[in-house]
Amino acid sequence: MIQLLFLVVLAEAAVALLLMVKFGPLREAAMRGVEQAKTGKGPATVKTLACTLSVILMSSVASILKIQNRGLKLGTVSPMDQVLWRTHLLEASLIGFTLFLAFVIDRLHHYLRKLITLRKAANTSREEAEKLQMENRSFREKEEKSSSEIKKLHQEIAKLNESMKKLKSESEDHERKALEAEAHVNALQKQSEELLLEYDRLLEDNQILQSQLHYKG
Repeated sequence: MIQLLFLVVLAEAAVALLLMVKFGPLREAAMRGVEQAKTGKGPATVKTLACTLSVILMSSVASILKIQNRGLKLGTVSPMDQVLWRTHLLEASLIGFTLFLAFVIDRLHHYLRKLITLRKAANTSREEAEKLQMENRSFREKEEKSSSEIKKLHQEIAKLNESMKKLKSESEDHERKALEAEAHVNALQKQSEELLLEYDRLLEDNQILQSQLHYKG
């Protein structure tokens, strides 16, 4: 039992050392081992072992107190009781140290997980901050570009307004010329009608003259 406890204490001390000091991938291996012990049936097994060790610890402490009381009553301690007292004391010390190291490993694992989570969150926040800075820089560049484009648009609008004014004046001029041409066409049409009437009158006169000449002949 004592030899087994020594092995357990050494193993726990090694795990605690690996968790406290970073030895390359050994810390990650120790973290994975502790995490496996905390998943599935691991917690129930660990609790069962802890309860068993606690019962053995209380039994050893009770045996130590019993031997001390017997020695006080008799005024002396027999060699057998001394051997038993030392054995129980060593056993109780190893069990107590085992439980203490288990608690230390649990706390170290817990705080390391928190530290890893905080580091990931810090890295994520830093990346987001850098991303926001890049977006802000890009936004400023776009804003400056937009302001220059707006100035260009204002200039183009001014040019278009001038062109529209010019086109409007030209359109009015063309409209005026079109009205003059229409009036001229109307006058020509009226003159043509008068000429046609005059032509019809001349034809009638010509027919009358021809009929008179034909009658005389």
